Amino acid sequence: MDGKKNVTIKGAGMGKTTLSFKGQTEGAEGLKITNCSNITIEGMAIQDAKGDCIKAQDVEGITFRNLVVEWTGKESSDNGAYGIYPVQCENVLIEKCVAVASADAGIYVGQSKNIIVRQCIAYKNVAGIEIENSINADVYDNQAYDNTGGLLVFDLPGLEQKHGGNVRLYRNKVWNNNHENFGPEGTMVGKLPAGTGIIVMAAKNVEVFENEVYDNHTLNLAINSFLTMEKELKDKEYHPFPYAVYVHDNKFSRKAVEPIQDHEIGQLLFKLFGSNVPDIIYDGVVSPDMLGENQQLKPEYEICIKNNGDSKTAFLDLGNEMKNMSTEATMFDCEREPIKAVSIPE
Repeated sequence: MDGKKNVTIKGAGMGKTTLSFKGQTEGAEGLKITNCSNITIEGMAIQDAKGDCIKAQDVEGITFRNLVVEWTGKESSDNGAYGIYPVQCENVLIEKCVAVASADAGIYVGQSKNIIVRQCIAYKNVAGIEIENSINADVYDNQAYDNTGGLLVFDLPGLEQKHGGNVRLYRNKVWNNNHENFGPEGTMVGKLPAGTGIIVMAAKNVEVFENEVYDNHTLNLAINSFLTMEKELKDKEYHPFPYAVYVHDNKFSRKAVEPIQDHEIGQLLFKLFGSNVPDIIYDGVVSPDMLGENQQLKPEYEICIKNNGDSKTAFLDLGNEMKNMSTEATMFDCEREPIKAVSIPE
């Protein structure tokens, strides 16, 4: 569908209407929507697309509601990358959807503005729900489990929309994301360590609060620079460091199990902490211009971690050969102004 306005594609319900693309021979998507406005897709299952189940690009106002997007066979790198995939869109609402077995992200929002993802379930994907290079996003009341990684907020280089931010993750339940990584080799998500709950990578102005995050074997929450991915960086306009991240009032718990060690991050965490990995890991990789005279982050860049029960935080200081590694959470004992809620026409 291209160049249309005010269109609703509506099934009889998740268990009643199914669009199956098994054996698809043409096209990379099940449904593809471009250059449209005020579009709603609801009440159906979309299965086994060759590529993405639903891709929307350059759409102003799009709603995905009461959908199942899934690959019905075994989890495999041959599955499509994304279940629900709005990119370069504005005013995006994704609610009460279920995403299963994507080889990249079950629900992925890229290079978009004004986004709400709520009351969704993502499981058996490489990444459950991912917000990438996007501005103004609220992700809340979702469940992410049995993925390689649960919730991701990324800023990546080489994309048209740079410097995403103003993202809130709250009231989500993120647990048991210990699935082996079946993403294709060479992709960004293919490097995601199994056993990951939430990652905030190179993103700015992110607030993570009132979530339940538990039993993710490698780490519950990571805040890290793109540089830790050890990929070549050619985009001179890209800022690879996270800043202005506020993690507060969450419930973390993790059984004393070894981190999954099929990835160098799990191997490093096991070497440092054994089976007792702190709930929150900050790599500490920063740019010198982010530091004040005391060699601490300037106020506008501060990472603040507060009121997360008895959780523990580790500062790895990877940018300085771990010389000042610390598990003293007091260095993050600060507060930031809450990020404003996203408002979109509904």
